[in-house]
Amino acid sequence: MIHRIAAPGQAWGGLAVLLGLLALAGWGLPRTALDWQPALVLTQPWRALTAIGVHYSGLHLLANLAGAAAVGALGIAARAPLAAASAWAVAWPLTQLGLLVEPALIHYGGLSGVLHAGVAVIAVVLLWRPNTLRPSPKPAPWPTSARRWVGLALLAGLVGKVLLEAPWGAPLRYPAGIDIAVAPLAHASGLVCGLLSGLVCAFVAQLATRTSRSHERNPSE
Repeated sequence: MIHRIAAPGQAWGGLAVLLGLLALAGWGLPRTALDWQPALVLTQPWRALTAIGVHYSGLHLLANLAGAAAVGALGIAARAPLAAASAWAVAWPLTQLGLLVEPALIHYGGLSGVLHAGVAVIAVVLLWRPNTLRPSPKPAPWPTSARRWVGLALLAGLVGKVLLEAPWGAPLRYPAGIDIAVAPLAHASGLVCGLLSGLVCAFVAQLATRTSRSHERNPSE
């Protein structure tokens, strides 16, 4: 059973810590050795993972570390199951691969796209039926209806933010008060990849739960 492998929120929190540590580990290393480069996707596909270790300023790094802590806390509060942490891990490289739709973005680094994916996964966790996605013996911290309202608000806020950033426009933006260029497409890619991976993992978890219950009712089969 999933809850015997990892308590709700435990794997999610661990992944958030891992992402933060990898972001820190990349600080000071040569950026071009780690960052996402679409021209190298076939010869160096591991850059889809290592790009989170690239930050272009101290403020950029601190903002992403704070974001990782916030998304980690959100998942723990939602008691995200192992399936959700798996979905977030899958969305991690997919978020960078989604940047292939914009070849003009020849370099990309940072954790923000993956953090957007994490928020999208949590929205799925809150919106999905808790008895299938969260196979835990403990009661949910909020009533199911409240969870779904929170999930809907979270998803609406995330989608609204991404749309306001107009990811279909120029590949790089220079917002006031920020000392680096921002790639809105990375946030949009994180949103889409997080939703897709979250839904797939939720569906697989639901099938696994149904199969397990079927075997419990028919042990001779």
